Amino acid sequence: MEIVQAVLALIAACIGFALLARRLNLPYAVILVVGGMVLAFIPGLPSVTLNPELALAFFLPPLLQASAWRTDWRAFRANIRPILFLAVGAVLFSAVCIAVVAKLLIPGLPWAAAVALGAIVAPPDAVAAAAVLARLPMPRRLVTVLEGESLVNDATALVLYRFAIAAVAAGGIALERAIGSFFLVALGGIVVGLAIGWLTARAFRRLEDTLLEIAASFVACFASFFAAEALHLSGVIAVVSTGLMLGQLQHRVLTPESRISARAVWNFVEFVLTSLIFILVGLQLRGILDRISQHGILELAGLALALSVTLIASRFLWVFPAALVPRVLPGPREGRRIPPLGHLVVISWAGMRGVVSLAAALALPLDFPQRDLLVFLAFCAILATLVLQGTTLEWVIRRFGVTEQRVAGMAPEEASARRHVARATLAEVERRAEDILEGAVARDLVGEFRERSRVYHGVADGSGQAELEARMRIRLAALRAGRRALLDQHHAGALDDMMLATLEHEMDLEELRILRLLGAR
Repeated sequence: MEIVQAVLALIAACIGFALLARRLNLPYAVILVVGGMVLAFIPGLPSVTLNPELALAFFLPPLLQASAWRTDWRAFRANIRPILFLAVGAVLFSAVCIAVVAKLLIPGLPWAAAVALGAIVAPPDAVAAAAVLARLPMPRRLVTVLEGESLVNDATALVLYRFAIAAVAAGGIALERAIGSFFLVALGGIVVGLAIGWLTARAFRRLEDTLLEIAASFVACFASFFAAEALHLSGVIAVVSTGLMLGQLQHRVLTPESRISARAVWNFVEFVLTSLIFILVGLQLRGILDRISQHGILELAGLALALSVTLIASRFLWVFPAALVPRVLPGPREGRRIPPLGHLVVISWAGMRGVVSLAAALALPLDFPQRDLLVFLAFCAILATLVLQGTTLEWVIRRFGVTEQRVAGMAPEEASARRHVARATLAEVERRAEDILEGAVARDLVGEFRERSRVYHGVADGSGQAELEARMRIRLAALRAGRRALLDQHHAGALDDMMLATLEHEMDLEELRILRLLGAR
């Protein structure tokens, strides 16, 4: 019963911290970590400990699959070269830099443990930057690269992390064997993930039930993770592969209701798990500090500062030289163009660490060499990047002019797509107008579909935006008037709750569509 109360209390605290972050216009993750630290030092609160195995196995699979599910695969594939330069090259380079500095500053630390620390803090988390990126009209390609990096770099870092843990347990590991195993583990994880994704998509076609399909999507993420781990492959890469496949197949195998409901459920789960992992790290700080009390405050501060500076600087040291590499590689001329200076600065500065680093730090075995010191240093590095970079990223983006002019109203690409859809629907209604049985009804609808096609044609040509907005405002006002009438009828006892819920659901979906067209969502 106590664990249930504790979880509910933490979720309530997360809601409060989210509201505070919104009020202060600060990154949500910063407020969560700081809030957890404050809660940890409140007298009388019990100390919090988290099972290391639970940290990775429970938190990571759903968070990784949620991120992979919504990835734009075509944009990801088109930008695979810069994504891999960051997700593999930058992560390994940062991990090595951190390992070297940690070994120099803590001579008694085994090399494998130093590499494990580097692997923990190396992968940036675009989720931590998402709130900032969403507020600004960033170039789409830049956002794709940052989001794609965060999807792949977790796999790179956690495979390296896994080998470092194994090396500590075994007393060492040959470099050539580790490199060979790295590719084997990664490729095996991809195969397992794609297989689980394909089987899950087949199951979706047979289930034909929204609740069962959503439940199956959760089973899939954990099944791919545990199946890969059982085969000594990368569970992280398996989950990402499953998420990518399901994200591409969802448009064919899920019903509209399932897609809408799944998005809402996964957003909720992602919010809860992300919030809990951030706040749990803050809550454990008091116990960690007690266990490393043999180190002086100045010593701890110096170690934390040195590693945080190394972490931030290593990304700059990689990004700028790596931007020159595509010029000497074969490929399309567009892909060999050096990005603008502002883009490189933003990519280098958008290196906030987040959930994956926190979960990996908590997952260190309890008997790991200097575990508490490493968790503390990882925590400080994560906090430093969140506070320093997270609170200044928007300023950096504006300072270097890395923004696009946002088109008022509907974007040309969307207007063109809607015009294409309107033409197809009109053609189908006109075809049915010749039908013997349904022709009369179809002819009554032709005018409505022709009018819709005309409006979207005007929007796509740039002349009908004002008319579309006026139509949507009128529809919204009429819809809300209809909802008030529906509620009045229910209040008068002429409508039961079930029918109210059914009709209101239809109105809610229509209102969301109109609000999105008006740019209010």
